[in-house]
Parts: sequence; structure tokens; C-alpha cells
Amino acid sequence: MVQNAVGRSSAVASEKMTVSFCRYSAESGPMAPHNHAEESVVVLACKDAFVRWGSGPDSLEHTVSLRPGDLMHFPELEWHVFGYEEGGFLDALCIYGQVTNIRPEEIQREQK
Repeated sequence: MVQNAVGRSSAVASEKMTVSFCRYSAESGPMAPHNHAEESVVVLACKDAFVRWGSGPDSLEHTVSLRPGDLMHFPELEWHVFGYEEGGFLDALCIYGQVTNIRPEEIQREQK
């Protein structure tokens, strides 16, 4: 569940950056591995949450348990997924230094 705070179509309009608050839990359902523009993520609160990342959607070689205050950085198009154990959740602040070319299909269109 994502709430856009800063950026296009957000509470605070910006043409330079995108900031979102995200909650991942049983209510939002499992997340699929994905990639997108360069992103920084700050863990605001969590219980039994983790992040996996790696070279592809089927090869997420790294796993780290998350704690409030953790800061993660994902390079452009790096595969990753957030998860949680039963009864767990993750509240995060997601930051992109852009408002366009965030999704992979936008990035690939721009590179052609």
C-alpha cells in the first residue's frame, strides 16, 4: 500500500523527486520481486521484516532482516523484494531522485 507524498500526482507537487510512504503486510499481500529506478528506502517501523536482492527475479542471493532506522539503497534496475514473516509488517519511506522513468518500462523506453 503506497501513499505518494511528494512528486507527480502527490500531496506535495514536485517535478524533481518522488517520496512515498509504504506499508507492506498481510493486508497488502505478498510482493513480487521487482526493479525500477535508483531508490533509497528508510525503514520507519517493522516486525519480522526482511529484504532480498540479487541479479534477477529468480535469483535473489542476499537476504537481510530489517530494523527501524535501516537505510537501503538500490541501484537502477536492481532486483529486490520486501517480505515479512506471519504477523509481520514493514513501514517504509521510499525516495527517488526523479519523477519520470521510475518503472522499468519507462526506463527502457527512455534508453532507446
